[in-house]
Amino acid sequence: MKSYWIRTDGDHMRLEMREVDTPQARGQQMCVRIHAAALNRGELIAGHGLHSPDKPARPAGFEASGVVVSVGEGVQRFRVGDAVMGRCDGAFAEYGLMHDDEVHAKPECLSWAQAASSTITYATAHDTLMVQGHLKADEWVLVTGVTSGVGVASLQLAKALGARVIGTSGSAEKLARLQSLGLDVALHTRGPGMAQGALAATGPKGVDVAVLTVGGSVLDECIQALGFEGRLGVMGYVDGMVTPTLDLLSLHKKRLHLFGVSNKMRTQVHRIEAARLFARDVLPLMANGDIVPVVDRIYPFDQMSQAQHDMENNVLVGKGVLSVLA
Repeated sequence: MKSYWIRTDGDHMRLEMREVDTPQARGQQMCVRIHAAALNRGELIAGHGLHSPDKPARPAGFEASGVVVSVGEGVQRFRVGDAVMGRCDGAFAEYGLMHDDEVHAKPECLSWAQAASSTITYATAHDTLMVQGHLKADEWVLVTGVTSGVGVASLQLAKALGARVIGTSGSAEKLARLQSLGLDVALHTRGPGMAQGALAATGPKGVDVAVLTVGGSVLDECIQALGFEGRLGVMGYVDGMVTPTLDLLSLHKKRLHLFGVSNKMRTQVHRIEAARLFARDVLPLMANGDIVPVVDRIYPFDQMSQAQHDMENNVLVGKGVLSVLA
């Protein structure tokens, strides 16, 4: 079968097509004929720590949708012919293995591309806003880099929970595209002005939850935008700044809560629990149409280089998806 493999090559992630054997399902694994696989910035852009420079190439992609073609002896929940979506190591391939406890039945209302985009990114937003952020209805959320895949997911989930959302982006055009998703306040900035704009919207109260996807260059803006007992979730650092100055005075006097949001050190036990919470809290919102994953572009299987180029150049609003089986 055809499969993309990835390795770090200096300051770039290098992808190459290989012919490899079709994987065999064992234990609680299912072999899935992949229809679509979602692109994730953390994998395709160097410097995010998902692939060490000294490591050999490995199968690329880790989120997909498709149809079960065989099951291991330990699989209980699915059978051959089921349409599924979820984590899939080596998802940029014609076939992939999924673990029974990390997979969800694909809602009929979702396309293959939407289904492929529905788990990792929205589970990250769920972790940030609900599991660790304890977001409530009528609270204010500040989402930096709101037009990214995880930014859009955070916007949609926050609105579904009844919260009000302030989103930032360096592109006014991209911000305008999110008005239909309920973005309450659009701040056209990548840096200075976030806190001022958030406080103007919320009054002296400040925001209740801040979602930091940009990195250390806007950490202080998020700290200043937060109100009393505000919560700050650190999702990523696309700016590459990981050692910023932290305003301890504001952290102390406002009783702020700072937490990290990452899957890098999670074991399979952690991932299974996250999948269970996603199925409980988020999947019903997708099944009834309250949340529809936003897919900006779908790339043919042989256009991975274009997909990576668009990801590196921040072209997309929401998700990009690789179409594996048309």
